Amino acid sequence: MENRSQWGTRMGFLLAAIGSAVGLGNIWRFPATAFENGGGAFFVPYLFALLTAGIPLLIMEYTIGHKYRSSSPRSFAKISKGMEWIGWWQVFISFVISTYYPIIIAWSLMYAYFSFGTKWGDDPTGFFVGDYLNLADAGTFGSFVPSVLLPLIAVWILVFFFLGRGVKKGIEFANRIFIPTLFIVFFIIVIRAITLPGAVEGLNAFFEPDWSSILNGSVWVAAYGQIFFSLSIAFAIMITYSSYLPKKSDITNNAFITGFANSSFELLAGIGVFAALGFMAQQSGVSVSEVVQGGVGLAFMVFPEIISQMPGSAFFGFLFFASLFLAGLSSMISISETYIAGIQEKFSISRRSAVLIGGGLAFIVSLFYANQGGLNLLDTVDHFINNYGVALAGLFEVVAIAWFARELKNLQSHADSVSDIKLGVWWRLSLSIITPVILGCMMLLNLKNELSEAYEGYPIDYLFTYGWVVAIGAMFFGALLTIKKWPEKDHEA
Repeated sequence: MENRSQWGTRMGFLLAAIGSAVGLGNIWRFPATAFENGGGAFFVPYLFALLTAGIPLLIMEYTIGHKYRSSSPRSFAKISKGMEWIGWWQVFISFVISTYYPIIIAWSLMYAYFSFGTKWGDDPTGFFVGDYLNLADAGTFGSFVPSVLLPLIAVWILVFFFLGRGVKKGIEFANRIFIPTLFIVFFIIVIRAITLPGAVEGLNAFFEPDWSSILNGSVWVAAYGQIFFSLSIAFAIMITYSSYLPKKSDITNNAFITGFANSSFELLAGIGVFAALGFMAQQSGVSVSEVVQGGVGLAFMVFPEIISQMPGSAFFGFLFFASLFLAGLSSMISISETYIAGIQEKFSISRRSAVLIGGGLAFIVSLFYANQGGLNLLDTVDHFINNYGVALAGLFEVVAIAWFARELKNLQSHADSVSDIKLGVWWRLSLSIITPVILGCMMLLNLKNELSEAYEGYPIDYLFTYGWVVAIGAMFFGALLTIKKWPEKDHEA
């Protein structure tokens, strides 16, 4: 009799998977990426990428987890002993991300509080890097910042609480609350944003198509990159989550629902963000293109400025940063589950012990980001672990499965046996040719840009130590863990 943890319901799994996919990148990465790559025309390569890479990869990872009913490393080991290290590599990538992701969630928590009375004043950028973070130069870490450290501890307490309660009572329960709340809150934000003066100009800028951009190869690479990074592929997350599915679960349908739910939220985020940017541009008397920004800058520098100029700013600000908090927390839980499952199976220990060991170590490392140099460290680690960790691990994963193990037909048979939608040649073609080629091009483009100039002007030795070493280290430690043999029996308690 199988004693592996399981989701309570199909909806519980879907909410958890969607919660993992819908993260901070949906809100602050997608709108700027779409705008910079052809506006409305970007949706053509974006949809093509979703159907030829995003959903096919989701189906593949769901099928691997469901078929082998194990964490990512053990699932790869069951396919081929020589592939176990890929699973551990992905687990260590997730571990690295879980050390800095809660910092951004902690910022969001504080900014939800700062929204009341718009405590960032007339200079949100200066407040963020100066008054709040007290930012030091790259390479200088300085002292702890109490207003970052304390909410960081609060975030970790929540993460430990939900992970400690297990799959059904913890992760599923959390996402049943977080994800519907997130969609409702963000929908309210969008409704408010599109009623602002200047919102139409912002939406026109977002949706106006530049059809010539479709002929630009870098636009297609950007589309595949957005799909790849936003769907939690190659993080070991989806393999882990799907391993908790009951034996009779519709894999293909679940993948389509997750993929389209994620893309729908990205579109919703784009509408909300650009409506707000249109308002800001009108208030400032400049064009929308002059106020467009992505990433941390959009969330903690540009949006506070927009909020300050709005009627009912405190309520709108609280909703926006609450949505960042919810999106971040649901993703953080999924990221952490990857190494908890891996540790639990590899060392045959209880879930509680795995949470304390894996989560405890991640918590200790996360403290390095809670000091005056934390933003520079976060920016550097995030850039390298995403571009040379996640993307490269994804490339190795799909090539290993499709080309070396030649496992696609077996996985297709398994998915077809439990799914209403049957997979065709398009699925195998996408994974064996289209996805590897695009990911390979993405890697070459990233390396070309990396070698042409130092990222964000940081010192070369700083980028080497906290960028390249971290990205390569994840691969090294992944290979190192394969030395230990798997126990005879799993410990699920």
